[in-house]
Amino acid sequence: MISSDSARSLRQAGLAWHPASGDFFRIERPEFETDVFTVSDMAIESHEFDTGTILGFNGTTEWALDSLALEDALWLPREDQLREFLGPRFHALHRLGENEYRVVIDIGGVRVDCDAADPADAYSAAILGVLGGIPHGDEGHDEDESAVS
Repeated sequence: MISSDSARSLRQAGLAWHPASGDFFRIERPEFETDVFTVSDMAIESHEFDTGTILGFNGTTEWALDSLALEDALWLPREDQLREFLGPRFHALHRLGENEYRVVIDIGGVRVDCDAADPADAYSAAILGVLGGIPHGDEGHDEDESAVS
């Protein structure tokens, strides 16, 4: 699973989250730092309002949390979501050792290797490169390119 630090870096770089069933997230409050939640049509639903997106907790009995503003949640994208964002830029994922992975992407005709201790974090590093952390030629981004659901 992607680290919270990588997920925060993606959010700061502009990767937009449109909550969908099956998405993982953490609540950005100290008392929830080890808890991971899952958006589910039955338990945690995403509700769109004029004022923003709210995550509604339906029927929770463990604690009294009825809803949460999206900005208080940290999306933890899955590997498949990260790979989907990379699209045709993605070339390969290699296991280099027991705790090291490499994602190989193409940015503007240049091969870029992104290494991390977890595959999801290697994908995250590659996406940060696509979003502007790694210089690339004239390849542009669609405005919607920073959104994955």
